[in-house]
Amino acid sequence: MTTTRKHTALPKARTLIEALPWLTRHHGKTVVIKFGGNAMVDEELKRAFAQDVVFLRHAGLRPVVVHGGGPQISAHLDLLGLPSEFKGGLRVTTPEAMNVVRMVLAGQVQRELVGLLNEHGPLAVGMTGEDAHLMTATKHYADIDGERVDIGRVGEITDIDPGAVQALLDDGRIPVISSIARSSDDGDQSGVFNVNADTAAAALAAALGAETLMVLTDVEGLYEDWPNSDEVISRLTATQLEKLLPDLASGMVPKMQGCLYAVRNGVHTARVIDGRVQHSILLEIFTDEGIGTMVVPDAETEGES
Repeated sequence: MTTTRKHTALPKARTLIEALPWLTRHHGKTVVIKFGGNAMVDEELKRAFAQDVVFLRHAGLRPVVVHGGGPQISAHLDLLGLPSEFKGGLRVTTPEAMNVVRMVLAGQVQRELVGLLNEHGPLAVGMTGEDAHLMTATKHYADIDGERVDIGRVGEITDIDPGAVQALLDDGRIPVISSIARSSDDGDQSGVFNVNADTAAAALAAALGAETLMVLTDVEGLYEDWPNSDEVISRLTATQLEKLLPDLASGMVPKMQGCLYAVRNGVHTARVIDGRVQHSILLEIFTDEGIGTMVVPDAETEGES
């Protein structure tokens, strides 16, 4: 009697087969990923993130990375003896702070991420929202207790011209974009604005007609009843999310507002996932369970990973 040898690698094959329907569904589709939180400062998580993004590219998807750099900006401001102040959840950005923001985002965070991606081949190209008029913004005022507050060089996106990003994607590249925008006012001497990276990623996803917006966070997802419960909502519609927004913790508001904007402007799904988990992007897109919170347009009724 012939016995069949046990192959220890068989679970790997099953994992690959589980990914097959999701590979088929997402092939050729654009995925905008907002890179932030702990994944930006932990060396192992940074490398795992870069591997995930390159995997998406080789699996036939078209990934675009949008990043901020809050921890790095704060550290550099401290080094220079400049204050770090936040109002309404946004960084107060003086002209001096804007110079630091520009330098850290485009010269430090972006270059490091491009370098990690390019360890796997000549794939990543760095841009800022200033380049090729990708992002145009006007001055944003914070609303604090009903009062309009000036928070400096903080911008609100008024226009996206995704042509340069599309060209890079068509050439097989991975665009890595810093959340800085040009001013819409030709008479504006400073010329640039600091833009919330969650907001920038959502606006770009909509402009690109992306299949998915993914936002990395430092939590598991959107909680059902925080802090009374740590139960994560796995899926909700745009209208359900809109009802929850007023009661969300301030740090989650721009992320969930971005998700809401994306799915109401043509993006098929928006997902908030835990960036503290290695390979969270692959787990969310290519497994049956998923690991975060997915927001879908109101018309969506059937689940997908």
